[in-house]
Amino acid sequence: MPVDSSLVQTIAIWALPVLFAITLHEVAHGLAARRLGDPTAASQGRLSLNPLRHVDPVGTVVVPIVLLVLSKLAGGGFLFGWAKPVPVDYRRLRHPHRDMALVAAAGPLANLLMAIGWGLLLKLALTMGSDEGLWLGLRYMSVAGVTVNLVLMVLNLIPLPPLDGGRVLTGLLPLPLAVRYAKLEPYGLLIVVGLLATGLLSKIMYWPLFISESLLYTLLGLNPSLLY
Repeated sequence: MPVDSSLVQTIAIWALPVLFAITLHEVAHGLAARRLGDPTAASQGRLSLNPLRHVDPVGTVVVPIVLLVLSKLAGGGFLFGWAKPVPVDYRRLRHPHRDMALVAAAGPLANLLMAIGWGLLLKLALTMGSDEGLWLGLRYMSVAGVTVNLVLMVLNLIPLPPLDGGRVLTGLLPLPLAVRYAKLEPYGLLIVVGLLATGLLSKIMYWPLFISESLLYTLLGLNPSLLY
């Protein structure tokens, strides 16, 4: 069966941004935990920037490729994935209830910083003014980097445990409410899958993504309509 060359090109463009996005997201959790008193991730070698230490076969490889193929066939959609979660022993944090929120927030913050970094790289590629070769490839890869990091940031900020937003909210709630809210965690991913399967997840994420992407490109002096 012939291989769709455009699909191969798309995978090549998105592979590096996806690997960076999910790897540094998890490393950020581990660094924050170590800073706040829990060295578990560091002791298990999970602060490494080597993506192979963080790869989850399903979340890092299968899911992104399947979503990428489906988005190509459907002419739209968004791409996300996940790495092996960095181990955090919340009992070892200096202030477990508060610090849980800080550790959780570190992941989306890392994605925001990476989106800004890719945006700056995109501006450089556009400044060079070439519509072919290396600079064109870098332009497409930079757009992919901005997109995947903003998608991961917005997705993880949904206030539903075990997503980062759910853990941030759990850390901010008064302890009795936090304990009750944390009981949602075993069902959180099932809810996310249900939202994805029904198409509600993309509707929930559309405006936060649109606003964050528009703000980022505006602050960088870029016109989103000219990037694709």
